[in-house]
Amino acid sequence: MTSPRTSTGRRPGSGWLAVTVLCEPSDIDTADLPAPLAEFRERIEVRSSLAPADKGTELAVRFRDRPATGSALSRLTGSDPQADLRSALRKAKQLIEVGEVLVVDPAPHGHRKKTPGGLLLQAWTRVAGKAGVR
Repeated sequence: MTSPRTSTGRRPGSGWLAVTVLCEPSDIDTADLPAPLAEFRERIEVRSSLAPADKGTELAVRFRDRPATGSALSRLTGSDPQADLRSALRKAKQLIEVGEVLVVDPAPHGHRKKTPGGLLLQAWTRVAGKAGVR
């Protein structure tokens, strides 16, 4: 028996998003999640396990009812649930490891001529924190 295929002909992924956290598995209580993941509460499944080669703990999350993958437009406008979960997972990793969510100083401000390319770049930059590796 083969697994089901999506409309694009690809087999669907498991939906799990994972990060390796520099801590012991016993340091992560999946019932008491950091705030960014706690916002998703009953909508997600969470698991933690020893990371390969004893390199910390693998923390993985996925939606219980997997929403459809967002289009490029939904990712640009910041309305992709999978990207929101990916961002929350990375923030939770930072909270567990260092106790705060690290931020980059904003780009210098000033008058910029509004060009189509500049607007597109600005939109991608605004949602880049949610993108991760695909």
